[in-house]
Amino acid sequence: QVMLVQSGGGSVPAGGSLNVSCAVQGYTLSHYCLGWFRQAPGKEREGIAAIDSDGQTYYADSVKGRFTIVMGHAESTVHLLMLNLKPDDTAVYYCAADIRGTAPPDWMVRGRTTNYWGQGTQVAVSS
Repeated sequence: QVMLVQSGGGSVPAGGSLNVSCAVQGYTLSHYCLGWFRQAPGKEREGIAAIDSDGQTYYADSVKGRFTIVMGHAESTVHLLMLNLKPDDTAVYYCAADIRGTAPPDWMVRGRTTNYWGQGTQVAVSS
C-alpha cells in the first residue's frame, strides 16, 4: 500500500523560511513524478511544484524563484524548500505522487495526474 508521510511546516513571520518533507512508503519508486500542492482557506487546491525521475522540475508562477523542490538523500523522499515566505503562502501543503511516471512535472502542477496524497501539513506566515 502506497503511503505518503509528511513532516515539517510550521509558523514563521513574513520573509522567513520553512521546509516540508514527504516520504513515500510501501512502494519502490522507479519512474515517477512527485510534487506539492497547497490549499488555503476558502480556496481550491493548487499545484505549486513537481519533480520527475529524470530530475526535471516545474513551478507555479506564484512560487517560482522562492521555492525549490528536491529529492532527498534518503530513498523516496522529496523536500520543498521555501524561502522569503509571504502571508499568501499560508495554506495546508500536500505531497503528491504519480507513480506511473508517464507524465511530465508540469502536468502534475496543472492537476492533470492521478495522485497518491500525503496527510497535509500546515504552513502559516504572519505579516
